[in-house]
Amino acid sequence: MGRLDGKVAVITGATSGIGLRTAELFVAEGAKVVIAGRRVPEGEALARQLGGACVFRQTDVTQEDQMRALIALAVDKFGKIDCLFNNAGGPAQTGGIEGLEVDRFDAAMATLVRSVMLGMKHAAPHMKKQGSGSIINNGSIAGNLAGFSSSVVYGAAKAAVIHLTKCVAMELGESNVRVNSISPGAIATGIFGKALGLSTDAAEKTPAVMREVYKTAQPIPRAGLPDDIAYAAVFLASDESSFVNGHDLVVDGAITGGRNWTQQQQGYVALRKAFDQGT
Repeated sequence: MGRLDGKVAVITGATSGIGLRTAELFVAEGAKVVIAGRRVPEGEALARQLGGACVFRQTDVTQEDQMRALIALAVDKFGKIDCLFNNAGGPAQTGGIEGLEVDRFDAAMATLVRSVMLGMKHAAPHMKKQGSGSIINNGSIAGNLAGFSSSVVYGAAKAAVIHLTKCVAMELGESNVRVNSISPGAIATGIFGKALGLSTDAAEKTPAVMREVYKTAQPIPRAGLPDDIAYAAVFLASDESSFVNGHDLVVDGAITGGRNWTQQQQGYVALRKAFDQGT
């Protein structure tokens, strides 16, 4: 413990899943945190749980005035901002390109990309002034490779986040402010249920199902967990990563590494059988 002693962080999308677990871990590691989310009861409950080291502010991350106020709250309350974790997100419309609705496309881009831009925009002046800081943006393996999301819009948005991260890293790095992204693989959270049309409450009950569904999707024989991303965020927020900038940290159990070994070997067995039958 103590990897984040004395640091102040802002975490968006902190009322469930990855954001909630990251807030818990940041406080355990010594940070003070300002958490943001749309759901007031859940946010206030987490703030009470974490005590004086945590403050909650209801925030629509797509709105500039609210993001400006969120960053200002951290500075006013705790005197500075050392880390911003742009974690807030949500599902996007599924289906093929011909059926996409422009309004839903724009809404998804606002939630997934505009929010990241706004967070960086308003954290940057404070971090540049103090000559230090770490911005972490939540990407996705769907932003690196096609076919890893049920939504082409989501994949495109996450690709934008990853590249925006690199672009801003080149600018802010000159002020000793680091900007990196984390690209999760198959993490057992409620986002999959939301993408398939479940209500928020129903979707938040699905992680146990996702753990079972994705336990064989990658070489590591389990689904990813919010802890896996939260620990990656701790590393990027800490001084341990002081020379890591403009990097997309993929945390996916190697699901994007290629074909699973067993699957590959089974394919060879089937091929040998086909050869035997053909000779």
